[in-house]
Amino acid sequence: LENWKAEEWGDSVTVVSCDMREWLAPEKADIIVSELLGSFGDNELSPECLDGAQRFLSEDGISIPREYTSYISPISSSKLYNEVRACREKDKDPEAHFEMPYVVRLHNYHELAKPQPCFTFVHPNTEPGMDNSRYKALEFPISTDTVLHGFAGYFETVLYKDVTLSIHPETHSPGMFSWFPILFPIKHPMPVRSGDTVCLRFWRCCNQQKVWYEWAITSPMTSVLHNPAGRSSTIGL
Repeated sequence: LENWKAEEWGDSVTVVSCDMREWLAPEKADIIVSELLGSFGDNELSPECLDGAQRFLSEDGISIPREYTSYISPISSSKLYNEVRACREKDKDPEAHFEMPYVVRLHNYHELAKPQPCFTFVHPNTEPGMDNSRYKALEFPISTDTVLHGFAGYFETVLYKDVTLSIHPETHSPGMFSWFPILFPIKHPMPVRSGDTVCLRFWRCCNQQKVWYEWAITSPMTSVLHNPAGRSSTIGL
């Protein structure tokens, strides 16, 4: 940006290098444009950053993006499971690598049910307290006998009016390769049968220092709770 200012923009643009949550703006802005979306929408702290910045957005100001929704679906992939298993690190808990999400280009996998919406965030945020913790219970009908290895995550976003971007398989923006899906693995592969319902419990947890995800399966069998209290994977604030 500094180079663009020096070579192209000149005095028409001011570059401020700081945390947007701490900046004291000289006046209210009409538009805030951000590029903070991750593969699961909110996994790069877009909600926290934009909530902190909206104090310098005018009352009728516009945020781009306006909103975004994460989606998640159960998948079967022994290849991805084995790749995660190979990520074990000597200085960490023996199963820590199964308690963290991975941005992956999905291949050699089978989607067991269509993605369902998980969390939605809207900007500007008018909710009192601006609590970005979330909980979602999802039920996925299974139509084939197979093995569940984890969950694939995607997002859709509305930038402005009818302008959208998506990595959701059914609405994927043509020619866009800026984001790959995200994978939430499970520690132990779970056999499932046609007619079963996979019940997933999913949390987005927050405190003053960090954000993290927790997930567990409660049907057709019960799994362990993955990443409790962010013990293996967190995103620092």
